[in-house]
Amino acid sequence: MKLRLLLGSLMFTAAAVHAQVAMIDENFESAIVSSPVNYNNLVNGWIKKTTVNHNIYVDKNTTTNNQYAQFYAAGSLSTDVFLVSPQIIAPDGSKKITFTVTPTGGSTLEVGLIDDPSNLIAGSGVPASYQLLQSFTFTETAAETTVSPITVPASTKQYIVFRFRNPLATFPGSSHSALAVDNVKYNNSSILSTSDQAKPKDEIRFAVNADNTALEFIAKKNPKNIQVYSAGGRKVAAGTLSGRSFDISTLQTGVYYLLIETAEGAAVKSKFVKK
Repeated sequence: MKLRLLLGSLMFTAAAVHAQVAMIDENFESAIVSSPVNYNNLVNGWIKKTTVNHNIYVDKNTTTNNQYAQFYAAGSLSTDVFLVSPQIIAPDGSKKITFTVTPTGGSTLEVGLIDDPSNLIAGSGVPASYQLLQSFTFTETAAETTVSPITVPASTKQYIVFRFRNPLATFPGSSHSALAVDNVKYNNSSILSTSDQAKPKDEIRFAVNADNTALEFIAKKNPKNIQVYSAGGRKVAAGTLSGRSFDISTLQTGVYYLLIETAEGAAVKSKFVKK
């Protein structure tokens, strides 16, 4: 029964108006960064609430070619804007979020939850339904930092919010403070708790075959069920083994996450790369 509930928590609610994701693994690399800059280039269901277009957009480091979500004060000392995630399955208190942040100039970054993104209005504070998880204050330029995993409490609120506010003045009467957010991970294998990682992964081992068409499993007993999720958290395949193989021929290249139900009824999480 516990495993059934775990598996059910990762399913998408069929009656939902919008697809809900079980996990987020966003590096913004699929966004189109052009010259002149496209300020409306958010991807994968992310949205923004801003006063001007260039408060939030996806930018690129021309030296490393790394892309990230860029927050920018745009000359205002009263900047208060929001980057909102795709809709997640209602948090149950067991999941965490982490991300990298690189500030340029002083500002405040908050991470919170909201029930409805339409309740957020840039420059107008936050509604009563906004739930703050953690706040970070930056007083000067700093190196890229990976935030320690933040536990997301059980909640009916299904959107993660990044709030950029309180930029420091860089010129008299104005601010050009900026802040980059990247590698947003929510409830995926890279931030599993120690107890999750300690589950007996060595009892089930697998590898992608040479043709990149199947996962080849080595186990004392075949798993009961296998579910495959994209990096964006959508279920893209499910089923059982055919012999010792699980077909992935229809999947596009990329990183995928597995939820495996063992023959004993345990749940094992893993991932693979299809080239």
